[in-house]
Amino acid sequence: MTQKNNSSTPIRIPTCAELATEGKTPDVLFWVGCAGSFDDRAKKVTKSFARILHHADINFAILGTEESCTGDPAKRAGNEFLFQMMALQNIQLLNAYHIKKIVTACPHCFNTLKNEYPELGGQYEVIHHSQFLLELIETGKIKVNGNSFRGKKITYHDPCYLGRANDVYEAPRDLIEKLDLEITEMKRSREKGFCCGAGGAQMFKEAEPGNKEVNIERAEEAMALSPDIIAVGCPFCNTMLTDGIKINEKQDKITVLDLAEMIAQANNL
Repeated sequence: MTQKNNSSTPIRIPTCAELATEGKTPDVLFWVGCAGSFDDRAKKVTKSFARILHHADINFAILGTEESCTGDPAKRAGNEFLFQMMALQNIQLLNAYHIKKIVTACPHCFNTLKNEYPELGGQYEVIHHSQFLLELIETGKIKVNGNSFRGKKITYHDPCYLGRANDVYEAPRDLIEKLDLEITEMKRSREKGFCCGAGGAQMFKEAEPGNKEVNIERAEEAMALSPDIIAVGCPFCNTMLTDGIKINEKQDKITVLDLAEMIAQANNL
């Protein structure tokens, strides 16, 4: 896979299959995920994170066309049989490539790979991209300059499968603070965070009957703080909050950005 960075210099991203023909294995597998592969908005996050990995000289690869859904939506929708079929297929592939470490920008993939694949034979070190980005900064592999965000007011939305499901609250916030930004917390945050409405396979079905859709409720909670930026660490949260902002016609004043996009922007990548 080849993509261009902001300076139009081509970046070559190898697939595991390509490395295997040379007898090599990546140190890190970047699990792109369905959203990061096919959703136009999430593709921007994928490219930002890939540019950061390349800039930090990380030996990474992707599965490319061999990557399939982790099976998370099937499991959340109650189809355990389909989930196990998909998971076992992925595990067989990952083990064939001797993958040990996986990083992903999707908390849904993160949770499934980390917590549900082991009992099916998939034993990997699985890291969310916020944790990996923080590690890159703290080890000096990348540097950040918060000038482009100076004076901006920011709030952060906790993805359910990153926060409450896996207790990852500090890494995203520490990452934002590296940009010399102070977070204004929403009333419902951290352990008491409020879902964007996409979890549990709700992303793929019509909303339940009620007075207000969940994503609008959450977007309005964020908008009440009058932020310039709503930071997210999940492609589904990104979509749901962006839609909520647009419904309230605030898209010209409030931007929803993934953490990887912010770090890439701070590095002019």
